[in-house]
This record gives sequence, structure tokens and C-alpha cells, in this order.
Amino acid sequence: MTGDCKSVYPRSVQRLGQTTVAMVRTPQGKKLFLSSPLEGFDGERGGSGGMWAPLTPQNARALARWFPWLVPNRQPSGVAGFGFGDRLGLATPGHVAALEEARLFPVLAQQSERENTRTGRGFAQVLADAIFGAFQEGYRAGFGADADHLKTLEAAGEAALCGFRMFTCDPSEHIVPVEDMAPGEVAERYKALSKPPRWEKDYLNRDFSIEGLGVMRFTEEQLVLACVKYAGALSFAAHMFGRLREQVPGGFDFELSVDESAWPTTPHEHLFLALEWRRLEVGITSFAPRFPGVMEKGLDWQGDLAAFRSHLRAHCAIATAFGPYRISLHSGSDKFSLYPLFAELDPGLWHVKTAGVSYLTGLGVLARREPEFFREILGLAAERFYEDRQAYQISSELPQVEELKALSSNLEGVLFHPSWRQALHVTYGSVLQSPLGADLRRLLGCHEEEYRQALQSELGRHLQALGLRV
Repeated sequence: MTGDCKSVYPRSVQRLGQTTVAMVRTPQGKKLFLSSPLEGFDGERGGSGGMWAPLTPQNARALARWFPWLVPNRQPSGVAGFGFGDRLGLATPGHVAALEEARLFPVLAQQSERENTRTGRGFAQVLADAIFGAFQEGYRAGFGADADHLKTLEAAGEAALCGFRMFTCDPSEHIVPVEDMAPGEVAERYKALSKPPRWEKDYLNRDFSIEGLGVMRFTEEQLVLACVKYAGALSFAAHMFGRLREQVPGGFDFELSVDESAWPTTPHEHLFLALEWRRLEVGITSFAPRFPGVMEKGLDWQGDLAAFRSHLRAHCAIATAFGPYRISLHSGSDKFSLYPLFAELDPGLWHVKTAGVSYLTGLGVLARREPEFFREILGLAAERFYEDRQAYQISSELPQVEELKALSSNLEGVLFHPSWRQALHVTYGSVLQSPLGADLRRLLGCHEEEYRQALQSELGRHLQALGLRV
């Protein structure tokens, strides 16, 4: 790809009968070129009867109708899943490049309600950007689309109408923090629930044999805590699953995520959830527990690796016994100390999600090529950090200005300073919705091939550490 006034992306060129379709870079930005009009596309007529179609959700849907390999799929069994989050809408070509010689199912469209709010994009545009990126690269091997961390039925329905086929239910607002309560308060809440006699009959004094874990039994205390903690979350998940089953008749993947809870998910809590969603006929395809240790954005995991391995293997054993379904690692970017533990397991047992790493990789390109502009982003990140961090589990404090000055001669080094990396990670919304946002996308477009190669290298490093790429 070159920087000519009009340049065709060679891997995108496709023929439909007498019509040629290709992605072209023009002075006004990327567009689809159709040598003759096709049904469903909207655009301007060009010379010789051709059409120039903007990269809109409508044209993405039309493209996927004509080229079915651009329609999102469900995750196949037996292979690992990997989520390539893209907060800019520019990263899919680099994500596809990272897939070379990799063995996994890629989720190329992955974004949450929270990210949509902060970036100003909707699920339709997120999926469109992934479709256009895959088409640009000539990618035909299949991909997923994950509407992540859904907290409302309305958002789940919106994503379903847009064509998503994976839905991550986040019932965190319905989880009761029993660990912070006095025993008396927990007991009162338990009595107020409508199903204690059934729970006691179904789960107390029973053996649950699980390969790899042996026999599990609930004590009365364990059962009471699990019921109080998760009863509301299970009800919400069942409602969301039922709504989606009405809207997505072709089937879908459904993940339940409790990873943003304050306390680690115990094996007994997972067992209770697994038994309950089976009773409720909620078809779980993956589960994101809250793992032990410190799982913060933009940084490697911190904690006891032996304890993490024990929890991971216990969760996988329960998922195999009562599913099977995958165990999902959220905030998976940069968690290099954990990747070998996942690589030890059958790849069909797990799914890893990344998001901010692709945004930070883009900032790395700008730090090299557009240092003055990167300094503007850094200034806004410093201004917005303490407000924007509130939605995330972040422990960093911004360092003194003197420390930043010491890094100013090596701006790329700022991206690897833990506090500044987290500041840049969580302030993406403030940057993208400020006047800097349009310039950020434009400048990365000017350095498109470098951004593609940087993503190929960085995400390839993630995949290799997970044992998914040679």
C-alpha cells in the first residue's frame, strides 16, 4: 500500500461476475469502489458507471451479503478464542496480520457498552469497521463479533440487530457484596429470597463429582453466601438470554462475566452458578470469573501464580463438567505472566480478551512519528486521569511532572512507565471525543502501514506467549 492520491489495497480486490469490488484509499479517506453498482450499496456514481461507497454500516451489511465470509460466526469448539478489541476502528488490518500462522478463533469486532459511550461509536459502526478491515486484508477464515460487558437488555438488543453473535452479559450491578456484610445481614437477605427451601434441597448434603477436583459439597454457609451474592445476577442473565433467544434465531454465544467483582470467584460459587444456569436453561458458552491477584488495565498481572493456576484449573474443571464452556480472561492485554498457564491447557477451554493494547500501540506510532501531537495527548491524559479512572480497577497515581520531563527525550518510554501507561489506557474516551480525536485517527491513517506492522508484532507477541502462534 502506498500513499498515492488513489491507491487500491491489493488484497481487497474481488470479482462478482462482471463487477470488481475493492477498497481504495482516496484523498477523502478510504472508500469501496464498485466497477458497477450492486444491490444494497449506497454511494456516488463515478466515471465509467462505477460507484464510490463510503464505509458506513449500511454498506458493510451489503458487503457481507455479497461476501458471506464477512458475516460474523459463532465460536467453533476445540480452539481458543481471542478478542481483538479496537477502540479506534482502524486496527483490524493489523489484527488480521497478527493471525498469520496462528491457531485460534479471532473475535475482530469486540466492544463494550462503556467503550461505545466513551468513543462515540455504536455497535453498528464497530462491526462495520471490522468487516471493512477484514475485506481490506482479503481475510476469509471467519471471525466473531462480541458485544462485551452488556449491562442492559436494550444494549443487547441493539447489538443483536446489528449482527453480533456473541453477547457478554455483565450482571455486576446485580451482584451483592456479601464479603463486606455482617453474618446477620447476609442471613436476613437469604430469608428474603424466594427459593431457600429449593436451594437447600437441591444442593445441601449432595456430592458433586468433578473430574480433576474430586467431590465437591456445599456447606450451609457456602450455599447461603452464593445464593445471596448471585440470585439477582442469575435472574438478570436469564432475562437477557431469553430476550436474545427471541431476537437471534440462528443461535449465538453467551458469556456471563463476573470479573469486575471485588472478590475472587470461588470454585463453590462457580459450581452454584453452573448448576443454576443449567436449571434456568441459560446456554452459557463462556464464563469470566474474578480471578485472584491484581488484574489492572495496561499492566501485567500481580499475585501468586500457583494460586492463579489452582483457580484456573478448578474453573476449567467445573466448566468441562457442567458445560462444556470456556473460561474467559478479561483485561487480557499485557498479562504475559499468565499466558503460560493458559498455554498449558487444552486451547478449547479458554478465551482471552484484549482491548486497550491496540489503542496504546497506535499511540506508540504517534510518539515516534508525531511527537508534538503525542505530547498533547499526554497532557489531556494527565488532566482527565483521575476522573476517567473511576470506572476501572486502577491503583496507579500519576508521577511527578519532573519524572515526565525526564522521559520527554524518549516519548515511547512513557508508554512503558506503569502510571503513564494506565493514564493513557483509561483516558481514551476523553481523547477520542476531544478535538484531538479526529487528528489522532487522521495521523494514524498517514502512518497506516507502520500501525499495521506494529499491531502485527505486538498482538503476535501476545499470541505466541499463549502458545497460539509459532
